[in-house]
Amino acid sequence: MRKLSRRRFLKGALDGGVVTIALPLLDIFLNDNGTAFAEGMPIPTRFGTWSWGLGMSKSIFVPKKTGPDFDLPEEIAALASVKKHINLYTNFHVFQDDAPNLCHHSGWVVLRSGIAPLTRENRPGETIDVAVARQLGNATRFRSLSATATGDVRDSFSYENGNSVNTPEWSPLRFYQRLFGDDFQNPNASTFTPDPAVMIRKSALSAVQEEARKLGKSVGADDRARLDQYFTGLRDLERRFDLQLKKPDPREACIVTQAPQDLPIGLDAGLLSTRHRMMTDLMLMAVACDQTRVFNMFYASAFSATTKPGYDKPHHTATHEEAVDPELGYQPNTSWYTRRAMEEWAYYVQALADFREGDGTLLDNAFIYATTDQSFAKIHAIDGIPMFSAGTAGGRIKTGLHIDGGGTPGCRLGFTAQQLMGLDIQSWGDKSNNTSSAISEILV
Repeated sequence: MRKLSRRRFLKGALDGGVVTIALPLLDIFLNDNGTAFAEGMPIPTRFGTWSWGLGMSKSIFVPKKTGPDFDLPEEIAALASVKKHINLYTNFHVFQDDAPNLCHHSGWVVLRSGIAPLTRENRPGETIDVAVARQLGNATRFRSLSATATGDVRDSFSYENGNSVNTPEWSPLRFYQRLFGDDFQNPNASTFTPDPAVMIRKSALSAVQEEARKLGKSVGADDRARLDQYFTGLRDLERRFDLQLKKPDPREACIVTQAPQDLPIGLDAGLLSTRHRMMTDLMLMAVACDQTRVFNMFYASAFSATTKPGYDKPHHTATHEEAVDPELGYQPNTSWYTRRAMEEWAYYVQALADFREGDGTLLDNAFIYATTDQSFAKIHAIDGIPMFSAGTAGGRIKTGLHIDGGGTPGCRLGFTAQQLMGLDIQSWGDKSNNTSSAISEILV
């Protein structure tokens, strides 16, 4: 087969000029080795995820009661104000089968993808948010959005495949500029003028499609797969341009505030809380403005390095080095970190509930899926990893419940979530993590 130049570009004509778009690296380059708004518009369903690191202290985290009116042990006492909006899931298991238990990796990967990873670099399948975004994300400017409170772009629980991790936004100011900068079309503006620059960009992308199809016939199977992925991204960009050239529907909850101040880098618990709340407020305003319907918020990484004023060990180190207090029955400083995470989960849920939409709230029209990486982090346990959900998904979910999973797969919650979001799946997960059993106790 004839080799292609590594400098090969796709070319197309546009108004008498030439448009070129560079290709990705291909093998052929290488050698051979619900309710409605007042205006009558339907309110869209949204899907979100939230994550915290390093699990729980079971004796003071897991309620004694199941069902409604469950108790709130001291480690989750901060959830009192949002208890009616959430469900807590305990005694659900992650199964490693013939794969190793990869510390702080296996748990979250199984709960997000349904498959136990074989190595730390292994990210099998795709995460739930990616699958849901293909269902819900085609009508918005951003198919999905991710943000982290840690300030580190490596802290992500979202990926499309092993080589394509969805990098989160980490700076409040950069996030604001991306969401509400020059390309933002305010849905409540009285006038609308298409951006000529967007029109040119859209035409430029369209101009190369025919040559792309021709090129696909002259490369091998692996390169065709790479080209398919590459041009899927270009088509998504073209879709976003199409949306920017149309006047968006008005959204009553969309009220854009001024740009925030950026924050210093650091993982002090107070700074982490401030950054988490700023990123949460920006993310939810983007959702209220219908810029996205699928979103991820990462409060802390699996190897959480949050620090406590006056204590010399960050969260992850504390889980392993701090002794269990014989009188308390748990690790007090480690529990302090978990309590801070639960305060932030409460803030996140309440922020969703505070956005008014139609006859209800943003939370009423969303389903939020919250996970962590371990149950008891001191021994890297993955049995009984706690999970939460929040929101009623347009009235289809009961809330205010504590569900005991009885040792069944934790993937049941992910399976339930995907079915709620309209995915046509009959089961989800691999081997012992596979399930076709939704959590019926929460379904209306």
